Amino acid sequence: MGDQAGRQAVSKTRHPLHIAVLMGGWANEREVSLMSGNGVADALEANGHRVTRIDMDRDVALRLAETKPDVVFNALHGVPGEDGSVQGMLDLMGIAYTHSGLATSVIAIDKQLTKQALVPHGIPMPGGRIVAVEELHERDPMPRPYVLKPVNEGSSVGVAIVTDDSNCGNPIARDAAGPWQEFDQLLAEPFIRGRELTTAVIDDAGGSHALGVTELVIGDGFYDYEHKYTEGRTEHVCPAKIPPEIASLCEQYALRAHALLGCHGTSRTDFRWDDSQGEDGLFVLETNTQPGMTPLSLVPEQARAAGIGYGELVELIVMEAIRVHGVGRAGAGGS
Repeated sequence: MGDQAGRQAVSKTRHPLHIAVLMGGWANEREVSLMSGNGVADALEANGHRVTRIDMDRDVALRLAETKPDVVFNALHGVPGEDGSVQGMLDLMGIAYTHSGLATSVIAIDKQLTKQALVPHGIPMPGGRIVAVEELHERDPMPRPYVLKPVNEGSSVGVAIVTDDSNCGNPIARDAAGPWQEFDQLLAEPFIRGRELTTAVIDDAGGSHALGVTELVIGDGFYDYEHKYTEGRTEHVCPAKIPPEIASLCEQYALRAHALLGCHGTSRTDFRWDDSQGEDGLFVLETNTQPGMTPLSLVPEQARAAGIGYGELVELIVMEAIRVHGVGRAGAGGS
């Protein structure tokens, strides 16, 4: 994809739409969602659309019924905006919306369900299992080092790497700080040494397109919530300085995950690559159906590298919503 595809999308939606931008909410990622939503709203207004900004609360259905938008731009992150709840509500209300539908959202936010959807189709993902937190205080679920993460949170919220040198104890102490203090169950996976890579996929009238590969170079720790959204904590190398065959494999896996999960609009697939193992060292970690749209976010950055400006990217996402649902009418919502 390039600049021409984006400009074609802008011309196709030259007539103004009334777009409600859903943002905020009450998830852990509220502040990021507000940044994404306001950036999207500014871009849509600059493109000539009428925009209603909605900081989601428990009365969101009533507010949408009163607003009567042509399309909802879903800029929410986490639960309930990314897990199928909002998608189901919009389907019932008959309102068109951006990004993926109900079933896709339910599966993609759940890391274990994502594995069940992707691994049988040849997409490599780390092994692992769901463990009760009580078990962690009795024994390690697998040899160290390993990763513990919530089953259905985004933006690396609540992720911990447990190593021999961890100060959480062995076994993990009940009073040690970590996600075991916040969740009843966690997904345990073997830790994959190597490099952090990510690939965005965008839809247009011609189909789905991978935008490239970015490497995330972290000075210390790992690519957690703080590194993602604090300027200067992570270097984004775009395009990634990796062998062409690895870049190609990242794009192939991202496109296949996007299609197998039934994503729409845009998605971002994250990888861990052990560069000492070549192609065998590349693993998909997750596919994000509601990637961030903040100034530090990866999808807008990869779009810029592909010649698509921020306003054009937002327009492409809106156009895909119209193709899937029609203006003001929800589609089946099954993917």
